[in-house]
Amino acid sequence: MASLPGKTVERLSEYRRTLLACLAENRNFIFSHDLAARLHITAVQVRRDLMLIGYTSVHRKGYDVKELIETISRIIDSGEGMNVAIIGIGNLGRALAAYFKGKRSKLNLVASFDNDPQKINKVISGVKCYPYDELEKIVAELKIEIAILTVPADFAKEIAEELIRAGIKGILNFTTVPLNVPSDVYLEEYDMITSIEKVAYFVKENKL
Repeated sequence: MASLPGKTVERLSEYRRTLLACLAENRNFIFSHDLAARLHITAVQVRRDLMLIGYTSVHRKGYDVKELIETISRIIDSGEGMNVAIIGIGNLGRALAAYFKGKRSKLNLVASFDNDPQKINKVISGVKCYPYDELEKIVAELKIEIAILTVPADFAKEIAEELIRAGIKGILNFTTVPLNVPSDVYLEEYDMITSIEKVAYFVKENKL
């Protein structure tokens, strides 16, 4: 299968999370329009995404929830799993670690890094914190492939370069600094300021 578009992968993750909630509600089948309604998209979009991953098994009662979860998992998960580290275990890093830990069996949060002596060599939000000067060694030892970057903006580019030299292949950037990475490193940037300003804009527009 060719690589999927990024937005499709995002929606597949959302479908799986919604389907897992359906299972928890003891719901075993769901129609495309029901799944779409829960995510505020169209049923056509759901069907297109599922066609892209080769899923066409539709019963009279709708999609088999468990079967569809398994199909999506085969597509978007790594078979052997991947190890993840949080870089910068301040307030945001701690919150992400606490939320992330144990949420996905194929994504293992195995380390965090910081330069605060009060944090180094301690377990914070369920994950051990290492000093930055051990980054390359720990990345290699623990076979870390993905980094979640939550450092202060002034250090973002420097730390990102260190991560790339250490062999990190995917970065989720929560800082406000845009990063440039090589073509073999996947970068996802999430700017919370931009997101809240977008929300604020539409709230303002709705008042007019």
